[in-house]
Amino acid sequence: MQTIRGFRDILPEQISLWQKVEKEAILLFEAFGFKEIRIPILEKTQLFARSIGEVTDIVEKEMYTFEDRNGDKLTLRPEATASIVRSYIQHKMYAIDPVRKFYMLGPMFRRERPQKGRYRQFYQIDAEIFGVESAYVDSQLIFLLNELFKRLGLTGLSAHINSLGCPECRPSFQKALLSFIESKKDRLCENCLRRMDTNPLRILDCKIADCRKELANAPATLDYLCNDCSDHFDIVKTTLEKQGLDFIVDKSLVRGLDYYTRTAWEIHTTALGAQSAVAGGGRYDGLVKELGGPQTPAIGFAIGFDRLVEVMEQIDKTPEDRPLDLFIVSLGDAAMEKGYHWSCELNQAGIRTDMDFRGKSMKSLMKRADKLSAQYVLIAGENELMENAIVLRNMNTKEQVSLAMENLVPELIKICKNNIEEILRD
Repeated sequence: MQTIRGFRDILPEQISLWQKVEKEAILLFEAFGFKEIRIPILEKTQLFARSIGEVTDIVEKEMYTFEDRNGDKLTLRPEATASIVRSYIQHKMYAIDPVRKFYMLGPMFRRERPQKGRYRQFYQIDAEIFGVESAYVDSQLIFLLNELFKRLGLTGLSAHINSLGCPECRPSFQKALLSFIESKKDRLCENCLRRMDTNPLRILDCKIADCRKELANAPATLDYLCNDCSDHFDIVKTTLEKQGLDFIVDKSLVRGLDYYTRTAWEIHTTALGAQSAVAGGGRYDGLVKELGGPQTPAIGFAIGFDRLVEVMEQIDKTPEDRPLDLFIVSLGDAAMEKGYHWSCELNQAGIRTDMDFRGKSMKSLMKRADKLSAQYVLIAGENELMENAIVLRNMNTKEQVSLAMENLVPELIKICKNNIEEILRD
């Protein structure tokens, strides 16, 4: 049996890097006042059709959708924002506190063409802010992302930013865009032509190379911003400049979701030599109202977890696992029983302890301890038990000492914790 195409296992040998990213992200989010939220994997299909957009590639081609026994159409979540907005409205969170900050970590599902760094089950780190219209929040989220990636060791970071305007100024842009597209329509794909009537902005998101070439000189949203949107975007740019954060105004950046308004961005890294996007986000001030809630400004981002880990692996930022503190070599039934109780007490105290219950030889057990990179080995056989002198061997220095059984566990805890502190200092 094999995994489904586009799905994969994340093995124990790989997981330390994932945990490092999770830990750093959570620490930073909490420091910025975000609280964790957990959302269902399944939602009603209509939620994503209304939020993402019915004529987006995600809704049209990529969602895993099916009918349940009652005939309801359900979808595995392709992204997190829509579900978080649904939860925000359903539980009337706006009535409890007008300003809410959430983060979540978990899998998403899209039936895309599997390729390196892109999977059909993929993982995202997501953050959202509700109730704040200020452009300083836009800048803060870009700053937060940049800071997280710096902490994770990524280099060559830059933000690609754009403004997509608002309902006031977008119609004039769409009029200019449609006029431009009309002159190109005999050279555009069927999807682009269909979207001329339904959602012309989505044409700019076409992935076909010939279409992208024809659309290279298309009108830009930045040229049609109203005064409020222009001022908003100016504050974002000025704030990032004063913080010394590298950014590029990218007129071609439209993102792949319909709900974005005003600021949209992606974070790129040159850690692998060529530019690579590892996160993206934007403002979506109309989405809460669109899904049945009160008018609420909102903004958020998503980090491509799989892609981020891939980049970190390439730049050799894999964290070293803390080695096993102690391996217990128990020879004989009596020593096995003693070792079992010692190991439970030590693990309970936070000392990473393991032993082998298969009744192997001394030689085999020492090999096992070596394979597990144990810092110390506790050797207990019939002689050691009779003499009340359990041998502790330092696997790095090869030095051995004898410890009395009466105070064995507290003494082992003390020795191992001192060693852990030395490892952490180094």
